Amino acid sequence: MPQGTAERIEKAGDLMAGRRGLVMGVANERSLAWGIARAAAAQGAEIAFTYQDIEAIARRAIPLCESTGSPIVMPADVTRPDMMDALFDRIGSLWGGLDFVVHSLAFSDRNELAGRYIDTSRDNFLQTLEISAFSFTDLARRAEPLMKTDADGGGDGGGALLTLTFDGSNRVFRSYNVMGVAKAALEASVRYLANDLGAAGIRVNALSAGPMRTLAGAGVGDARYLYQWVERNAALRRNPTLDEVGNTGLYLISPLSAGVSGEVHHVDCGYNVIGMGVVD
Repeated sequence: MPQGTAERIEKAGDLMAGRRGLVMGVANERSLAWGIARAAAAQGAEIAFTYQDIEAIARRAIPLCESTGSPIVMPADVTRPDMMDALFDRIGSLWGGLDFVVHSLAFSDRNELAGRYIDTSRDNFLQTLEISAFSFTDLARRAEPLMKTDADGGGDGGGALLTLTFDGSNRVFRSYNVMGVAKAALEASVRYLANDLGAAGIRVNALSAGPMRTLAGAGVGDARYLYQWVERNAALRRNPTLDEVGNTGLYLISPLSAGVSGEVHHVDCGYNVIGMGVVD
């Protein structure tokens, strides 16, 4: 896709017709958040977007988000309460409610993802946990009142919250370091939030994708080696595609998964079940 341009989303169905949601973390056409948003928009969802307020990212993200016909495309920094307040004020005034939220946000100092986890600095540990884990809890707290009433202004409310994680939360991956600790905190948060919000009909889940060639993935040292290793050793002997991740995300925010909450759903071509690599 040429820089600064985007194809219009073609409607493929009406599974998400009448549903409105927020997707945070679109950076470019390879973003996992974009894969999910594209699948939801094709099924009739109306989506509000946020992107990181960096010129190079905005130049790619804004045309993609606008290609869905979105009425809300805003920069957002989850470490700034004023920006988050402005985002939810806008959503509340325009829509009055939310049906789903997709959280695809993570950050750590790239220099500290190399070497040993034990050498992680206090400042980077706190920043990584704030952006990569706590931000989802803060997002859930802000979304809860908007999900207690349907986006159309009536009904019993409820909704779906989805975050993106990685198996480095459970197993050691070289050069993942403090990000693995943050993802472990994020997955624990999913379980506690699922319990807190379940009585209001709000479901909370995580999607754990295999290695993907995304902007975020490129920030991890040994990314190319990891991608090739999983491709050789996953049960399906390949890595997942963006469409596969997007369609699974669609399932987790749609009525198809109405009875699913508190789960970490793997889309890694079966790599998470493998205990021993290929002999060669």
